Amino acid sequence: MSGRGPSEGWRGLALTATLPGEALHARVARTLRDAVTGGLLPEGTRLPGHRRLAEALGVSRNTLVDALAGLEAEGYLRVQGRSGTVVCVPAPLPVPEPDAADLPLSAWATRALAGGVDDTPGEYAVDFRVGQPVPELYPEAAWTAALARQAGRLGRRTGDGPVSDPLGPLETRRALSAYLNAARGARVTPDMVMLTGGTQSAMDALARVFLELGRVAAVEDPTYPGARAALAATGAAVVPVAVDAGGLQPQHLPPQATLLYLTPGCQYPTGVTLGAARRAELILWARRSNAFILEDDYAADLHHTGRPLPVMQGLAPDRVILLGSFSKSLAPATRSGFLVAPPPVLRVLARTRPLTDRAPGTLDALALADVLASGAYGRHLRRARQLLAHRQEVLLAALGEWLPGWQAWGAASGLHVYVRLPTGLTEPQAVQMAARRGVALSPVAPLSALGGAAAVLLAFAHLAPEDIRVGVRRLALTP
Repeated sequence: MSGRGPSEGWRGLALTATLPGEALHARVARTLRDAVTGGLLPEGTRLPGHRRLAEALGVSRNTLVDALAGLEAEGYLRVQGRSGTVVCVPAPLPVPEPDAADLPLSAWATRALAGGVDDTPGEYAVDFRVGQPVPELYPEAAWTAALARQAGRLGRRTGDGPVSDPLGPLETRRALSAYLNAARGARVTPDMVMLTGGTQSAMDALARVFLELGRVAAVEDPTYPGARAALAATGAAVVPVAVDAGGLQPQHLPPQATLLYLTPGCQYPTGVTLGAARRAELILWARRSNAFILEDDYAADLHHTGRPLPVMQGLAPDRVILLGSFSKSLAPATRSGFLVAPPPVLRVLARTRPLTDRAPGTLDALALADVLASGAYGRHLRRARQLLAHRQEVLLAALGEWLPGWQAWGAASGLHVYVRLPTGLTEPQAVQMAARRGVALSPVAPLSALGGAAAVLLAFAHLAPEDIRVGVRRLALTP
């Protein structure tokens, strides 16, 4: 720009690279705006006529006029009648220094952030960490067909109530009730079901309704960290209750708790099953304490050894709120979860849900009803269970052959194996040793408030059998 008068700055203009989805007039406006803020067009610069400037930028006159109108409204240009269009430089907005002030977070946000569990970053040859997607567990053809059928019918729906029902479409709640009663031994009617985006959103909704500062919730220990975080974020005291080979120990329950989070069918993360006697004891405790049991049935559809016990909800539908999700047995992207609760609880949730979530995704919910009612889901599960059984068998055999000192607890359900480490080997040592050998493990310590025996989790469902064997052989290498 050296040696040019201010009225000549426009001659150096060239359209900037387009952004995805950006209209041409918006691109022209952005080019001129950047020229003003960058000093190419200083304050007072008189722009040439529209036709001349449009030719310089390689656009039509109408496109340029649209861009200039927007810039004038933003304060970057001023039209001075016959004198033409003059550049204005708006007063710059103050730019705060990074981290100049803390965000004014609420107490809820502070507690929620404190409840997270950080993962170990890095690239690994074999990744045994939990939470991996399992492409083979996604029935793509059946789900795609169900979505297509329901999308075509969505605009003609009139018989099952409004699609914005905060509990979810009645058609889906009917299909889900029938499935849970037949497959899981539940006692459910459609008016006891609310569809959710997944178990975590159900936990959040229930925690906000039942918990607050001064109240008490209880959780298994170790446990799923997302559940503990959702309960703790309300300000309630979260009391860990130890788990042994028979599941949660009822004698350690706090009598004043309002909620108890429980995974009785396949305890997370140990994989043990809660027996009938303890189930009865917990239900008696809930009735005496006027508490609710949140039964997370996360792994029931993914059992691969024998048949799982029926859900506790079937024993006490007045005190057990059943939580479930199809994110593992279908795919996380389906966002198809549910909770089953006594009608008085459902009425409260139906009135409070619109404050944060309005209603569940209708199309996914209707597709779920389709795959349940058509039998496609049952056929998919039969194939998935065979795959899971085989991969768990491969993992247990490999551990027994190459790492006999690592005590594996092979669960009847789920996607991982809980492994006790040999005496003298800590979890950090095991995780670091594995990482040096290109293998990732999930430690158990972040899931526990009480501490306990050193252990790690090895997820197997997402790995091909040969990859499982390679990973265990790498772990067994002599240092």
